[in-house]
Amino acid sequence: MKQNRIRNFSIIAHIDHGKSTLADRLLEITGALKERQMTNQTLDDMDLERERGITIKSHAVRFEYRSEDDILYDLNLIDTPGHVDFTYEVSRALSACEGALLIVDAAQGIEAQTVSNLYLALENNLTIIPVINKIDLPAARTEEVAEEIIGLLGCDRSEILSCSAKKGIGIDILLETIIREIPSPKGDPDAPLRAMIFDSVYDSYRGTAGYVKVVDGVMRKGMKLKFFSHNKRYEIDEIGYRRLKNFPTKELEAGQVGYFYAAIKKVADTRVGDTVTDIDNPAETALPGFVAVKPMVFAGIYPAVSENYSELREALDKLKLNDASLNFVPETSTALGFGFRCGFLGLLHMEIITERLEREYDQLIINTVPNVEYYVYTKNGGKITIDSPAHLPEPGEIEKIEEPFVDAQIFTPPEYIGNIMKLATNRRGLYKNTEYLSPTRASVSFSFPLAEIIFDFHDRLKSVTRGYASFDYGMPYYQMSSLVKLDILVNDDPLDALSVIIHREKAYHYGRALCEKLQTLIPRQMFEVIIQATIGSRIVARASVRALRKNVTAKCYGGDITRKRKLLEKQKEGKKRMKQVGQVEIPQEAFLAALQIERHD
Repeated sequence: MKQNRIRNFSIIAHIDHGKSTLADRLLEITGALKERQMTNQTLDDMDLERERGITIKSHAVRFEYRSEDDILYDLNLIDTPGHVDFTYEVSRALSACEGALLIVDAAQGIEAQTVSNLYLALENNLTIIPVINKIDLPAARTEEVAEEIIGLLGCDRSEILSCSAKKGIGIDILLETIIREIPSPKGDPDAPLRAMIFDSVYDSYRGTAGYVKVVDGVMRKGMKLKFFSHNKRYEIDEIGYRRLKNFPTKELEAGQVGYFYAAIKKVADTRVGDTVTDIDNPAETALPGFVAVKPMVFAGIYPAVSENYSELREALDKLKLNDASLNFVPETSTALGFGFRCGFLGLLHMEIITERLEREYDQLIINTVPNVEYYVYTKNGGKITIDSPAHLPEPGEIEKIEEPFVDAQIFTPPEYIGNIMKLATNRRGLYKNTEYLSPTRASVSFSFPLAEIIFDFHDRLKSVTRGYASFDYGMPYYQMSSLVKLDILVNDDPLDALSVIIHREKAYHYGRALCEKLQTLIPRQMFEVIIQATIGSRIVARASVRALRKNVTAKCYGGDITRKRKLLEKQKEGKKRMKQVGQVEIPQEAFLAALQIERHD
């Protein structure tokens, strides 16, 4: 296929604005999907993706379209995740395209991830086709939403398309616009091979399949490949393109999108954004934009039953085969035993991994409180990177601590700005500015510490705005903060699984709330249980679980009072001895409760 008859494009939108439905409709109308093959969210092949209505993994699919002037075109749709956790994957998938459809819900209007992914597309110099979807809804505000898009893009009203992916309205016009507006690829077919990996999946029989866009040159079966990021070498044993199934071909030419197998055993070897070239005729430079993906959120994952440790390790190993962004190392906790310290791209990524462990591998697990990565500068001039409170040096050794901050945008109706300001202040947000996109839509910008928004910020935001606000944030940067390590002691024994790194001003309120919660969850013993929240050697909060009392004086139905006193003193001495050797069992609910405590008000 000649390059001028190839169109590579993506669909960018906020969650639940109809991106996957539109992809289904394009496949159906162009004949790539027969009616009997149709399912909702055809490109989303995980149960989790269908249940949550989100795209977790990128997908690429080729389909053919014969235009009105009877010319056959190859269209490559590269579907992308919508959530902020997968921003890097989105940026690499977009760099494999020449154009993008910007989908906006006719009822909800422009939202946070719409703008975030639009900026990614503009950074990659893509041609943007604005599309208003769901025009068939009774609550559709087509003209108002069109004004918001004009304010955002500076385009004319005539350039904005209207469609309904569910009903199939306006899809033919959309396809013709893709052919007319999105430019064809501009690679050099005679140059040395340069192909960019934008996704990869693991096959237990054949190894890793790398999804690539060939930018320059030709990629052939039998060719020996070199990867720029790690210099490993492989020979292609199958090459082809995706059309819901794999269709092998002899070669992929410049501008085409497809897949290859080369007996690659690890997904980590096919890094998203990496460039591959031919060993025999190598390109001199890699394609720009590759960075190694770093985890942003860290949490401990422990088996609920300690005997299942090896099964949990096996399950994590299998998940890592499919997800190279998951990192884990073994760790031990005095309270929870043996487990793993895991690094995730964000909180959604963490939820997906834990849910997959429970569903696909039948693992009962306990999560510790999520943390971010901190930079600790010591008084002797050293710099330590830590992701767990257990690794924080003693307070006397610390010069300063830096934590990650993010620039965030909140889109909301103007009447909720006051509630958002209050929530942002509680989360140590620094206000930047407010822009009004229309009389019914405002954009408020803040700078937030990442640790303050990875817990339940999104749920709280939806609560204070009755579900109307949307939220998105960018890549983190580091700033100095007044942070301390808060420890929980039960009868002077530290519970390391409940330790947190927290801002000094929040430590007292969080410590008190956690002590009170543990007071209700720890069962009563035959001795008193003392629960304390401490910063270093200073106790900031305390609670106690009263001892169970046996009525030892019940048998004294008469006689001198000294008999009763003697029995009570004997009981007191026994309780003292019991407290010295007694072990307090902490129920699993106590560790889950730490995740649910509001630590910010």
